[in-house]
Amino acid sequence: MSTIESALDKAIAKLPMLKNWVMGHLCALWKKASPIFAQLKKLDYSTVKAFTLKYKWRILLVLIILYAGLKAYDYFFPASGKPAGGAQTITSVIVEKKDIPLIIEATGTIISSSIVDIRPMITSMVKTIHVKDGQEVKEGELLFTLDDRNDRANYERLKALADDAQQQYLRAKELVTKNFISKAGLETSLANAKSAQAAARSAEVQLSYGSIRSPIAGRAGIVNVFPGSLVQASNIVTTATSSTATSSVGSMVTITKLNPINVQFVVPEKDIPLLMDGKQSDAPLKVKVSVGNDSKSVYEGEVLVIDNQVDPSIAAVRVRAQIPNDKMSLLPGQFARVQLNANTLKDAIAVPTEAIVISPKGRVVYLVDKDDKVVAKPIKVVYEYQGSSVISGIQAGDSVVIEGKQNLRPGGKVREAKKVAAKPGSKPTETPAAAATPATPASPGAPVAPAAPTVASPSSTEKK
Repeated sequence: MSTIESALDKAIAKLPMLKNWVMGHLCALWKKASPIFAQLKKLDYSTVKAFTLKYKWRILLVLIILYAGLKAYDYFFPASGKPAGGAQTITSVIVEKKDIPLIIEATGTIISSSIVDIRPMITSMVKTIHVKDGQEVKEGELLFTLDDRNDRANYERLKALADDAQQQYLRAKELVTKNFISKAGLETSLANAKSAQAAARSAEVQLSYGSIRSPIAGRAGIVNVFPGSLVQASNIVTTATSSTATSSVGSMVTITKLNPINVQFVVPEKDIPLLMDGKQSDAPLKVKVSVGNDSKSVYEGEVLVIDNQVDPSIAAVRVRAQIPNDKMSLLPGQFARVQLNANTLKDAIAVPTEAIVISPKGRVVYLVDKDDKVVAKPIKVVYEYQGSSVISGIQAGDSVVIEGKQNLRPGGKVREAKKVAAKPGSKPTETPAAAATPATPASPGAPVAPAAPTVASPSSTEKK
């Protein structure tokens, strides 16, 4: 106890000496800094301004050198060697090779595969209407009967003359064998018979115009004439009555073929090479059509024809496809959305578009290596459609980060919430990170082991 007290007494005795030493050094430092403080007190705005204007180019050069030095340091010594402190929770996807269809989306219009406006060939009065509004008609079915009394009488007159001329010719043949008439008379009789028969056939054709038949099979529209309506051999055939006047416009009726039905749309000029490449194969190009706001009813069909020229006013080419219409639910003029399967990329690697990060060095994706660290991999986007992107630059089997990438840095440690096989256009079955509970450490100082990633079964990824 006496030894400790003696040591403490010696330390207390040396305190004044230590105090004097510290004060001496502080005084010396103050004397050296006093001139600098004195000069700083003399500085004013005019002095600083004059100095800045005098050495402005040198100051600017120093700032540029400092900025370039910082950028060079960031470039040659990136943040990959400085990972984040804690492991980031992410969601990754395992990419696979598969065939990806190349889809061209367009908007178009439903059109009939065949449509005919029924108009009269003669001026006459409607006698009988054999068709009803909206009726399904067959090819050659009688639609209208016109008043043909005058044409029928003319035909019967000319038919009688033709029959008489034919009899005169037959008698002339008998007489020429008995040398009662000359051969010239026989030839004249033959010419008269042929002329009369031709006139009779012409009258027969004129008479047939009184019976109007359907040239195609299809559905009749609204009948625009009535019994007793006067129709003319022109476009003005429809009678419409209002409160002030009666007018005639349009056709007698329109026959429209509805099954199958066509859809016409345009493909932009930039997609024409892709369209032509797909046309080279023997198989026809397939289309899927949805009409209006009904996205549930999708009609599948084939491309009939691609126009032989590009419309320069819209920089697009017209394409016509045919789709079935068994239920007769599609009508010409409806707005349609078309998905055309132009081609197929074989053994392509596709990832969700959300996995792609746009950086100053280009587009990259984050890959998770075997040490649960992320690596930024530059990629090139080949094709993109509906949330899925076909890329090059990575291999099948790589684990690509799709969620949680906003807080990642190359070389950072990660902890996966789920890992599934990639399927473009589908959402993987989610397994929350909280479901994988980390093991409780044996002691307060022991590290917590990261939760093991949950791998979804292949069957779950195949379901849409």
